[in-house]
Amino acid sequence: MPNLPDVVLWSIPAFVLLTVVEMASYRFHPDEDSEGYETKDAVTSIGMGLGSLVFDFLWKIPIVAIYTAVYELTPLRIPVLWWTVPLMLLGQDFFYYWSHRGHHIVRILWACHVVHHSSRKFNLTTALRQPWTSLTVWPFYVPLIALGVHPAALAFCSSANLVYQFWVHTERVGKLPRPFEYVLNTPSHHRVHHASQGGYLDRNFGGILIVWDRLFGSFTPETVQPVFGLTKNIDTFNPLRVATHEYAAIARDVRAAANWRERAGRVFGGPGWQPAPQAAAAAASAQPAPQAVAAPAVRETPSEHIA
Repeated sequence: MPNLPDVVLWSIPAFVLLTVVEMASYRFHPDEDSEGYETKDAVTSIGMGLGSLVFDFLWKIPIVAIYTAVYELTPLRIPVLWWTVPLMLLGQDFFYYWSHRGHHIVRILWACHVVHHSSRKFNLTTALRQPWTSLTVWPFYVPLIALGVHPAALAFCSSANLVYQFWVHTERVGKLPRPFEYVLNTPSHHRVHHASQGGYLDRNFGGILIVWDRLFGSFTPETVQPVFGLTKNIDTFNPLRVATHEYAAIARDVRAAANWRERAGRVFGGPGWQPAPQAAAAAASAQPAPQAVAAPAVRETPSEHIA
């Protein structure tokens, strides 16, 4: 088994220090255009992070068993060397992109990931707001194990990716020089990812690198001030509700579904999926009212619908 460091454990002092520095920066240099900190929100985010450590430990038991079985079955082996570790990191970041993207476009996966987007603030404690049901993530990395990456090496790469993403959860860092913005996931790119505006939804899925988004058509630059949170916010600081609210919503929708086709759509469709008749009705209601043939000299402007 590769002898690799626990990068998350070693990074905890840096997490604490950077969070304190960011909090102090808002205290001594407030910015009315930034969301800043709210005590209840920050406490909830930290609580979700601590809870995720417990639940992730439990989920690791079946996941490690599956990864170990796949690793024993494959004849391939990639040794852990100074030059193979960067390649493993690159591969892990590639599959992270698809895992992250999948958790935005399939509702049962979104029920896990929505936790991370549930804060209306965007600061370093938001990075700690992690789900408690991350059992849905492991299938995306099976190809790496099948290619001969040791499960411990994958765990190291995943931890390094997670540690990198901590610092991109901030409004206190503007845009970086263009070469960095072109290649790396930065605070500017990740602010777009956490925004709830229509033009920013489901964009910028990269972990360490933003090049995957550029290659696969999911990149959007930051042009207007992001509004953070969900399109329909949950208005709670209760960790249990934060962790489970979308699963509860799925259960309600499945119970109310008219048939099995709708039940499948409510679970495996996108987060905003609607049955065809309802979708058509919603689209029709979004159209402006037809104008009369003979318009009066003065008329009201139809109101616009904002997605």
